[in-house]
Amino acid sequence: YNCTIEEREEYEPHLDRGNILYAGVDYKEILTRAEKGVDIIVWDGGNNDLPFYKPDLHIVVTDPHRAGHEMTYYPGEANLRMADVVVMNKIDTADLDKINQLRENIHQLAPEAILIEAASPLTIDHPELIRGKRVLVVEDGPTLTHGEMKFGAGIVAAQKYGAKEIIDPRPYAIGTIKDTYTKYPGIGTLLPAMGYGKKQIQELEDTINAVDCDIVIIGTPIDLSRIVKINKKSIRVKYELQEIGRPNLEEVLSQKIKNRR
Repeated sequence: YNCTIEEREEYEPHLDRGNILYAGVDYKEILTRAEKGVDIIVWDGGNNDLPFYKPDLHIVVTDPHRAGHEMTYYPGEANLRMADVVVMNKIDTADLDKINQLRENIHQLAPEAILIEAASPLTIDHPELIRGKRVLVVEDGPTLTHGEMKFGAGIVAAQKYGAKEIIDPRPYAIGTIKDTYTKYPGIGTLLPAMGYGKKQIQELEDTINAVDCDIVIIGTPIDLSRIVKINKKSIRVKYELQEIGRPNLEEVLSQKIKNRR
């Protein structure tokens, strides 16, 4: 369907779990179709969107690595103010002062919301392949660009499992990939998986293959090797939500469903 890499990153995790997925801009038509034959509808709008229908339960995920963004970005702030449940993720890798700052901001903007704290533990099939190696790290593009993150799961994995060196891909970047570093100079020594069209996907592939490294660590939400042909060994980093303490999402959702019966 000629999806961009960013679109695939949104869709594939749902499809991998066997979920029915609708996407598009005609929200009335989407809702009409989605209501047929399902028990629960999940609107996955992310920080870039507000729900176009009134949800029974509004869940917002926050990131302590970007503490403060929830106060200054639209519609992120609006989403947080409307939240019934707030998940504060990545507390296993964030600084304590950032966690406390985010917790205070959540209480300020959504004092009635249920707060669930969670970690994002990494899983890698063969972490031993990283130790002592010179690695290229490829991360989720939007997270690094307008998302303003300085690193992602790939960098965390490289540091955790003892990479000898994280290779700077900038000298090897070509075309629009090179332009991305000019537009977002804070990205640093990792490669954003930009892929808005065939030309840029090819430039991403050429950049990866030009980098002199031992192994490529892929930290994107999708298996990038299914889209680009990588001429060297690559491994994928995955991560899942791990709720800490109670209440957790299962309890909150179960109670909500029980109350509607």
